[in-house]
Amino acid sequence: MTEGLFQNHKPIVGVIHVGALPGTPASTLGVDALAELAAREAALYRDGGVDGLMVENMHDVPYLRGSVGPEVVAALAVVARAVKAEARLPVGVQILAGANVEAMAVAHAAGLDYVRAEAYTFAHVADEGLIESSAAELLRFRRRIGADGVRVWADVKKKHSSHAITADVSLGETAAAVEFMRGDAVVVSGGATGEPPRVADVREAKSHCRLPVLLGSGITPENVAEFYEAADGFIVGSYFKEGGFWANAVERARVERLSEAVHALRERGVRPPR
Repeated sequence: MTEGLFQNHKPIVGVIHVGALPGTPASTLGVDALAELAAREAALYRDGGVDGLMVENMHDVPYLRGSVGPEVVAALAVVARAVKAEARLPVGVQILAGANVEAMAVAHAAGLDYVRAEAYTFAHVADEGLIESSAAELLRFRRRIGADGVRVWADVKKKHSSHAITADVSLGETAAAVEFMRGDAVVVSGGATGEPPRVADVREAKSHCRLPVLLGSGITPENVAEFYEAADGFIVGSYFKEGGFWANAVERARVERLSEAVHALRERGVRPPR
């Protein structure tokens, strides 16, 4: 859930794409340097008005399928702890691709608040291959390590993936399965990084479950009003970066622009026509 976690209604969660971690093909920096850069972006986000943060290992491409090594877990825990200390906001973590158990371990060690999990229910075919449901293993691991306070935000019909094997299962039914399998929130995204979802998909997810539905890609100051009524929060990465490209540095002016747009919607209680 998002209630009791964020100070503001319909929170904005800024994404920190951590530099390539040790042992990955593009790695050039040590853990201390990565943590310093991530903490610097955390400060920009905080001062720009976001409500929370998400740490993600997106520069680790190509991603391992379903798990990562101890070197990534250890490094990301250090980085995430530095982000949490600097931001003084709710912070979560996602580890690509589908390394949800490892993300839970990082969250617990770093004192984080939530993880973003892909393939929490059902399965899909990603760039890395077949990624299968992780809910049972993930929640048992969470209980085993005493991390029950870490919430699970689960993607449905995840971006950058083929869903042909679950073509007979609707997005709404997938959202219902997340609730049945004790997830804490549903994440709906477009087809790729930086692409917005369809408003109809957001409403479908909302109509099939009682969980918060967060938007996981493609939100900008220009389109946020279109989604504001239907969504319960916004996870934003690409828009906040220089030129709107995910791999670039965070640009504070962009953070402020979107934060101001959402603040205005909160103040006015805007409800766009259906």
